Amino acid sequence: MNNISKSRFFTAVASIIFITTVVSLNSSVSEVFFLNLQTFLSKYLGWMIILLANGFLVFSIYLLFTRYKDIKLGGSGATPAYSYTNWIAMLFSAGLGIGLLFYGVAEPIMHLNSYPGMIDGNVSYNAGKAIGLANLHWGLHGWAIYSSLGLCFAFASYNKNLPFRVSSLLGSKVASNKNLAITIDVIAILTTVFGVTTSLGLGTVQISAGLNHVFEINENFINQLMIIAFITAIGLVSVSLGLDSGIKKLSQINMVLAISLLLFIFILGPTIFIINALIQNFGAYLNTLIQSATWTEVYNDTSWQNGWTLFYYAWWFAWAPFVSLFIARISYGRSIKEFIIGVLFVPSAIVFIWMGVFGNAAIYQVINETSQISEMVSSNLPVALFTLFDVYPIAQFLSILSLILIVTFFVTSSDSGALVASMLSSKSQSNINDDSPMLSRITWAILLGVLAAVLLYAGGLTALQTSVVITGVPFALIVVFACKQFLKSLKEEIIN
Repeated sequence: MNNISKSRFFTAVASIIFITTVVSLNSSVSEVFFLNLQTFLSKYLGWMIILLANGFLVFSIYLLFTRYKDIKLGGSGATPAYSYTNWIAMLFSAGLGIGLLFYGVAEPIMHLNSYPGMIDGNVSYNAGKAIGLANLHWGLHGWAIYSSLGLCFAFASYNKNLPFRVSSLLGSKVASNKNLAITIDVIAILTTVFGVTTSLGLGTVQISAGLNHVFEINENFINQLMIIAFITAIGLVSVSLGLDSGIKKLSQINMVLAISLLLFIFILGPTIFIINALIQNFGAYLNTLIQSATWTEVYNDTSWQNGWTLFYYAWWFAWAPFVSLFIARISYGRSIKEFIIGVLFVPSAIVFIWMGVFGNAAIYQVINETSQISEMVSSNLPVALFTLFDVYPIAQFLSILSLILIVTFFVTSSDSGALVASMLSSKSQSNINDDSPMLSRITWAILLGVLAAVLLYAGGLTALQTSVVITGVPFALIVVFACKQFLKSLKEEIIN
């Protein structure tokens, strides 16, 4: 316990227990309260959320063309701690993997069914628009947020020898104000823990639904509890092994399984249709990117934008402390240019391919009426992925492969969340080989599983997910100040 910041650790744990208790005992009231607050923020601050998301994308691309692009994270003599393959695998697994499994099929179909701008009878436009919106929500803008804050973390820790904390990014005035610094770091811990917890709980629902769909295993709380216990147990083993032997190995497995699943759908599915669609989707995405990314729905009397694009941007903001810090932790020795290309463009390209293959395979089934996938997305969202497989000759094999991949992705996210929460609640972590105290990592790993089980039982996951998204708005403003301080530090680095 010597290297644990007791003020941060115990304040965060006490706050988590209090918030979880309140939400669990008042799940319905909490859900309504947070949804109303989210609607309020979307209505009055939606313009700001859109400007910020686009601003971080411009900021990341701008850095590629500055004199700072060749500065190395860790100094001129620093060498990367991980190969490109392992680096991409880890940042992708922690930052995105499970989301694409859950929404890669479901989201394009949901847009096809509900987007208010669809044109009756124009299948080409509607299908392209559905894929384009999915790419907008999962592509460049989200990863630009991670790229911007991740650079701030990495430069502050590796080049200025500051602790891996949000408070370290905001300048000496904030860092010297102990109470303010602790408050900011505790909020970052809460956002990390609750973000991972809600994803763990919602992912458990998908695994449970998949087991029911494939093996007819009942969807009940006892079985869901066993799933959480299983994932937590594997996570404990992984987090105990450390970053190199745990998360890195799991991330390698994730990428092999994900690529295998992608190739199966591409080869066994409507291959020529998917190839043609990918080319058309790419052109449509580039052609409408600025328009789609700045759309505020001001002339439409609907709330679609509030529940989709604004929700996604706020969710990316809320996950930024967790994912960005983890990405920074594994990016020692990379130049700023390498970092931006690897964190911004490579995952976005993977998103484009994944959405193009799975989304278009699903849309093909809708157009040709070869399955009930559209109705299934509307009635039972977690089963959408498994419904896609039902028309393939090896449907059960694909479903089992997907279930394994969902589990390994969730273990990776849980491990990464425990590692980040431990780093944020430690006295100082600015050494590339310092992964924070083992006891702290194990404590956070167990707490994540317990919280997911409690909230799943009490019905508080949706309320908590919405509350986490709400924290994304103030965090986006923190990232703005962090980027400003980062630029100031870069100028000082060049001068010195």
